[in-house]
Amino acid sequence: MRDVKFKLILTLLIIANFVSGQPKQTVNSTDVNLNKEVKEFRGVWVASFLNIDWPTKTGLSAEQQKKEFLTILDNVQKWNMNAIVLQVKPTSDAFYKSKLSPWSRYLSGKQGVDPGYDPLEFIITEAHKRNIEIHAWFNPFRLSAKNADLNVLSIDNIAFKHPNWVVRYANQLYLNPGIPEVSTHVIECIMEVVKNYNIDGVHLDDYFYPYKVGNLEYPDYKEYAKYGITFASKADWRRNNINTFVKKLYKSIKSENKNIEFGISPFGVWRNQTNDPRGSDTKALQNYDDLYADVLYWMQNGWIDYIAPQLYWHRGNTSADYSTLIEWWNNVAKLTHTKLYIGLAAYRVNEWKNPDELIEQVKLNKNYPEVKGNIFFSYKSLVTNPKGVLDNLISGPFSK
Repeated sequence: MRDVKFKLILTLLIIANFVSGQPKQTVNSTDVNLNKEVKEFRGVWVASFLNIDWPTKTGLSAEQQKKEFLTILDNVQKWNMNAIVLQVKPTSDAFYKSKLSPWSRYLSGKQGVDPGYDPLEFIITEAHKRNIEIHAWFNPFRLSAKNADLNVLSIDNIAFKHPNWVVRYANQLYLNPGIPEVSTHVIECIMEVVKNYNIDGVHLDDYFYPYKVGNLEYPDYKEYAKYGITFASKADWRRNNINTFVKKLYKSIKSENKNIEFGISPFGVWRNQTNDPRGSDTKALQNYDDLYADVLYWMQNGWIDYIAPQLYWHRGNTSADYSTLIEWWNNVAKLTHTKLYIGLAAYRVNEWKNPDELIEQVKLNKNYPEVKGNIFFSYKSLVTNPKGVLDNLISGPFSK
């Protein structure tokens, strides 16, 4: 009995600390008409980076690319899903007509080559015929894949126009978010799509500052000395860079079209409880400390319409238990009035011992009132129907 009382008191203290630390809430689009029934979001990520999902390889003709995506749309419809999160800017390139970014190498095999049609326009038109939403997924600061070879980039790439914006880290190229002009450029690139295409959402994933590689330090010493000297630490300065970027992007989207949702799918752990009493009971990499992404702060300030944490672990995982995290995110979403979708690891179905782990996660999510839907990573993993997961979805939670 004493243990129960202690846990109750601790929980109340954590909640009190969380609430007291929140800035004044702003009303965002998710606060309007709270009594209106919200459609369950059933989405799938379609990744173009490294041709993970679509196109299946470079160099396909326009008609072959279209045919492949029509198959994706038909399958998504057959699976009783209603949204695709489509990667339209994987590495400083574009799957749409752009004045700011070259055509993607994942279309033709060479960056800057016109594919002969507008992929995003085609996809939006065909998706909306089927009542499927298209959320345009951007990787804001990534310049290259797993190589640092400038030769694979088009001469029109921003890396050649502003070489001082480029950071080389762990054999990859990035735009440096510590330079204010970089964030301005990235937002302009995203707004180009917001202004010119009938998308349903703007989506960012977990890549802000890159994941740390060993003991290799991210090389932004000069920028910190120039822009960050007033901050208590480099970490605080980096977080402020990303906070400022997220805030400006949200305001830009809403000033142009308030009906376009802005969502982010961060790594699944904000902070571990050992570092912050508001954090989750986990022992994992942390958004706040390792990626300089203060997801909780964005939610508190109403700078995003939905959050889709990547909960890519199984129930019972000793470092990051799925059941622990779904409860944590549900509570945070409730306190911040942020719509919550859950990112699910379809790609891990075959490695999990329990063949029904993924379907049971979907069912578990329905017990949490703040969870308004799910997004599966990724299409390629689902289409193979690992361990019959699609059959179980269609006959179960997604039966209608």
